[in-house]
Amino acid sequence: MYILIAVCLLFGTGTQQIKAQDRYDSDSLDVTKFDSLSVVADTTFSEKKALKQDWSTWRPNPQRALWLALVIPGGGQIYNRKYWKLPIVYGGFIGCLYAMNWNNTMYKDYSQAYLDLMDNDPGTQSYNQFLHLGVQITSSNEDRYKDIFKKRKDKFRRWRDLSFFVMVGVYALSVIDAYVDAELSEFDISDDLSLRVEPTILNNRSSNNPLDASSIGLQCSLNF
Repeated sequence: MYILIAVCLLFGTGTQQIKAQDRYDSDSLDVTKFDSLSVVADTTFSEKKALKQDWSTWRPNPQRALWLALVIPGGGQIYNRKYWKLPIVYGGFIGCLYAMNWNNTMYKDYSQAYLDLMDNDPGTQSYNQFLHLGVQITSSNEDRYKDIFKKRKDKFRRWRDLSFFVMVGVYALSVIDAYVDAELSEFDISDDLSLRVEPTILNNRSSNNPLDASSIGLQCSLNF
């Protein structure tokens, strides 16, 4: 009887020790797993921090700047981070659009006035809005006003077309500026650039005598 009780006590004690050891191992695994996750998280954060863009050493890609400038007016300047050029680019576009719209309006008005003057219809007299107060068109001055209206409508048509070509020129200049600016972003403008001018002895090889064949001059050297 006593022997059976002792065996049970020994078995129970061994079982408790095994369970305690398993719990300890499980806790150790959890701590190890948590430490591994912490290391991975720290590594990921460090990599992201390392991959963060350093704008002080960033250089634009000329090809990307070119395509952005072609697709979006002013996009190349934004990509090159030259924001101060945007008012110039968009100001040129807005000015050309305004000039084109105003000249087109004047061209249409003078064209209609010229047509009304040519048709000899008393009911169509839109040309009166261009006459000074108290002035009327009669048979004596009709030919002169026809010539005036014709010249003015032709003038405003030329100015309208010129405004369009100027706008195309502004667009082309913005594209060229974006590309050249990106290309020159890696150009060396450090303090090492210097020009030295110093006296030197020039050998013109016109005589066999070294003294006669030499002359004094200036030498320019550019360091970059």
